[in-house]
Amino acid sequence: MKEIEPVIVDCNAITSYGEGMDTCWQGLLSKQTAISDVDRFDASHFNSSKAATIKDLVLGGEKSLVFQMIEKLKANINEPIPESADLILASLNGEIDFLEEEVLTGNSKSEESRLDFLLKKTHDLFSVRGRGMVVSSACASAAIAVGRAASLIKAGKSDCILVVSSDCVSEFLFSGFSSLMALDQRGARPFDKNRRGLSIGEGAAYILLMSREKANKEGRNIKGNILGWGISCDANHATGPSIDGQGLVLAVERALESGKLTRDKISSICAHGTGTVYNDAMEIKAFKKIFDGKVLPAYSVKGAIGHTMGLAGLMDILVAIETIKSNVLPPTVGVEDIDDEAVGWIRREVIEVSNDIVLSTNSGFGGINSALIIGL
Repeated sequence: MKEIEPVIVDCNAITSYGEGMDTCWQGLLSKQTAISDVDRFDASHFNSSKAATIKDLVLGGEKSLVFQMIEKLKANINEPIPESADLILASLNGEIDFLEEEVLTGNSKSEESRLDFLLKKTHDLFSVRGRGMVVSSACASAAIAVGRAASLIKAGKSDCILVVSSDCVSEFLFSGFSSLMALDQRGARPFDKNRRGLSIGEGAAYILLMSREKANKEGRNIKGNILGWGISCDANHATGPSIDGQGLVLAVERALESGKLTRDKISSICAHGTGTVYNDAMEIKAFKKIFDGKVLPAYSVKGAIGHTMGLAGLMDILVAIETIKSNVLPPTVGVEDIDDEAVGWIRREVIEVSNDIVLSTNSGFGGINSALIIGL
């Protein structure tokens, strides 16, 4: 029996660089960070005031920050989305500003922060009538959502799935990461010797997946292919990854197995690369175990657009598509003095590569790890 192949027919994003994936890509290539001082709330009592925000969002209005971004995303749709499409919504905190408002002002809005409410609103906004699902799995949420979508298409359970993801910069997130002393006062410096933590970012993105048969029938332009996917949970700690990287190794091995690929087929790596001491060290250890002495070009986008939380994995896929299309890898923005363990893997400059298949990795609180393999 011929396997059903899940392909990418459309995608786009809104980031702190501006609207559209082209704007984000050019921002990454410019080596200029979009991380700056927060002006949405008073950040003076946190251990950093830096974040990557979208400046024209309105806090405290009728619409949440996340839904404002999803509306901007809807206005940047490139191709028509079939009404019959299923929908997967991926987010860490969703409309968390509604809950914050109740805590800070007493206005009763906490129920409106529920992710099932946001799923219904997103369904209506994109005018899709298929099944709906929420994936909220820490910072691997969007990556797991895309893997889930690809697996449903491959299994013949759906022929068209829209994945939408968004998370916002909120005072709630700032307070949490500040209490963990996990924010870098200077802005995130992934894989830098002197890295001190992450910078929170925000944005929204979508990806439309179809079976290749449906895509060909509709005359869709195929932008890429989700070749493999895998997840694991190392259950090491509530917030810290397993330092030996074995959980991430397992996720990557599962992704290779699902795609019937060998590790030598991977051309480059889009790393999670948060800028925290333990995450970056864990990832490099995992990569060295997986590729067994071979060094691959790798990068992280979080020194440029911040850590977009549940959205991060989808942003990584969209950047990976750009790298395959152009045979160019972006620099790891923010890195100045590359950590000894990351030398050879991480670069400060734009580089040209023969780039056919990209491994994208994400990890999150609770020990969750995800791996996606993107190709043509």
